[in-house]
Amino acid sequence: MMGKYILAIDQGTTGSRAFVFDNRGRVVSKSYQEFRQYYPKPGWVEHDAEEIWESCLKVVSSAIRLAKINSQDIRAIGITNQRETTVVWDRKTSRPMHRAIVWQCRRTSEMCRLPKFQKARSVIQKKTGLLLDPYFSGTKMRWFLEHVPGLKAKANASQAAFGTIDSWLIWKLTGGQSHVTDMTNASRTMLFNIHTKEWDTELLQLFGVPPSALAKVLNSGSVFGLTAKTAGLSSRIPIHGVRGDQQAALYGQGCFDPGSIKNTYGTGCFMVLNTGHKSVLSKNGLLTTLACDVNGQPVYALEGAVFIAGAAMQWLRDELGCLKTSSDSERMIRGLKNTNGVYFVPAFTGLGAPYWDDQARGIICGLTRGANVRHIIRAALESIAYQTKDVFEIMIKECGLKIKAISVDGGACQNDFLMQFQSDVLGVKIHRPQNVDSTVLGAAYLAGVSAQLYEPRKLSQFLKKDAVFSPKMPVSEVSSKYEGWRQAVNRARFK
Repeated sequence: MMGKYILAIDQGTTGSRAFVFDNRGRVVSKSYQEFRQYYPKPGWVEHDAEEIWESCLKVVSSAIRLAKINSQDIRAIGITNQRETTVVWDRKTSRPMHRAIVWQCRRTSEMCRLPKFQKARSVIQKKTGLLLDPYFSGTKMRWFLEHVPGLKAKANASQAAFGTIDSWLIWKLTGGQSHVTDMTNASRTMLFNIHTKEWDTELLQLFGVPPSALAKVLNSGSVFGLTAKTAGLSSRIPIHGVRGDQQAALYGQGCFDPGSIKNTYGTGCFMVLNTGHKSVLSKNGLLTTLACDVNGQPVYALEGAVFIAGAAMQWLRDELGCLKTSSDSERMIRGLKNTNGVYFVPAFTGLGAPYWDDQARGIICGLTRGANVRHIIRAALESIAYQTKDVFEIMIKECGLKIKAISVDGGACQNDFLMQFQSDVLGVKIHRPQNVDSTVLGAAYLAGVSAQLYEPRKLSQFLKKDAVFSPKMPVSEVSSKYEGWRQAVNRARFK
């Protein structure tokens, strides 16, 4: 008898989660564990790939135990992951050869400014839909090749493997039998041609990455391998669907049609617009990416990537001690009418869309004797909404659509103040679902559809709204506040 449950793994920037879903798309159990962040130098961010793997093992075991099922009851596994974070490991030992370089890391900023890469900017964008930036995996792979002793020889001899986090997890889950990735993750490497849907020879030569070190690219709904006993699962379960986190969230929000749009409020903030089978090349700092590729049918999207959103609240919690938990922020600012002129630009790792300024740094400005910690907390929350507006203004201009509502997800969208302020500054309705874990929903739904547990036409029935926020703030007040934000951003850019 085939299993009636889906196991979904959501490997994020600050923690790993596992969910068990039943055959009606309902959450049966879930488990979460944070892992350590490493900051070896200013602007550098690393993860220990083994710690990520151990965290995934623990949450998977916990979720299965809490669901009161065993691995034979699981029909398929879905995976979604932080996308551009890059791992390199030895194929023989399956051990990482260096800590993973996280998508937020800016160590390759100088590399991106080298003349050979600057000359290739337009070629990179036309082929990959991406902008030349340290954010993406290609420069991280080159850094590994230049700085890890013996790696270049091993990579050329097919003894070392590069991969984004999905590839690393699949390798470990299958006991080293599958070195694969899906098209949504491949499309974030700056090495993958989103039109031919292949690793691009010219770009591989540009970055000096040997093709033998790269994963095989499969459609998002493929079978990526079968789990091995080393994964702690007693039966061989197919890994039946893989998507990068933001593409998974688009699917999990039910944004199946061209023109549908979602915004995820996680460590960063990611607005994604479904453009259907048409790839739209941005002229103003947005990214063109593959949203999905199932059965050879590519769906493209426009994306605006904000590097620091919920991470600003974590910084206030962990580094300044202003909050006991990130969720305390709404309670802390209750009753405040404004920020008392304070603006917080959280450019800890530079600025993403639409600025793409890797030299920008975080600032808190507008401080007076009357400003206090509550004003700074509110300014941090408002910064999330302002950065989203920066992206939204360009997105509606480039897509030529009149957008009346945005679907939201991610931990920070549970903050009612933030969602109301976001609706106010954008001038559109905000739709929040009952289950804000849209990334893991997308992974589960894709795996369930691919494994024929769920019917595609019934997925929309799984989605329920929790709240709708409508604009209330006068347009003149929005304009004044946003102008203050733009001035603060200019100060953060040091130009």
